[in-house]
Amino acid sequence: MNNFFISRAEVRAFDQHAIEKLGIPGSVLMENAGRGAAEILQSLGVNGQVVICCGKGNNGGDGLVMARHLVNWGFDAESLVFAMPEDLTADALLQFKIVQKMGRPLRIIADVENQLDELTAVFANADWIVDALFGTGLTGSVRVPLDRVIDRINASGKRVLAVDIPSGLDCDTGLPLGATIRAEHTVTFVAPKLGFRNSASLEFTGRVHVVDIGISYV
Repeated sequence: MNNFFISRAEVRAFDQHAIEKLGIPGSVLMENAGRGAAEILQSLGVNGQVVICCGKGNNGGDGLVMARHLVNWGFDAESLVFAMPEDLTADALLQFKIVQKMGRPLRIIADVENQLDELTAVFANADWIVDALFGTGLTGSVRVPLDRVIDRINASGKRVLAVDIPSGLDCDTGLPLGATIRAEHTVTFVAPKLGFRNSASLEFTGRVHVVDIGISYV
């Protein structure tokens, strides 16, 4: 693991620098992040279906990139998108459309409260569940109904990999903000997050893997 940690504000500044100063499109950063996370998951061993839970933000977009690569490599991977397409961020929507046009397994979970039993059944058949619901920008507790999704993931007994940071964990303090994913592994981008210095965060992150997204932190 890198010997330095970056805060929520530093993550935001890094992305802004890469996009606005260096001219690297956000979609390229997302592609590098998602592929890197997929490579880590592959290295950990996949013996069945991978269910990737994607939120409406760029963290969800990373998850969609993961799903595309995993399917391309011959794995059984399905994306669950917890938002309508029109509510996705621009880069996440781009990835959604690519997955959709390629005919990769994709399911929109627009009515969580009435689809909880469906989710439980999907999770029961999974080998891995990937948490790509919320990223480092989360500053308050996960609200209803996605807190219920986190509870179902944690109760599933499946192996869980978190993308960048477990959903519900505060980036800067490493403390849960409410319902929080308990992952076996976390693939984080560029550098460990500031909150990972807090030993209490290990209960939620599990083993942390740092992935390069095409530009180093300076």
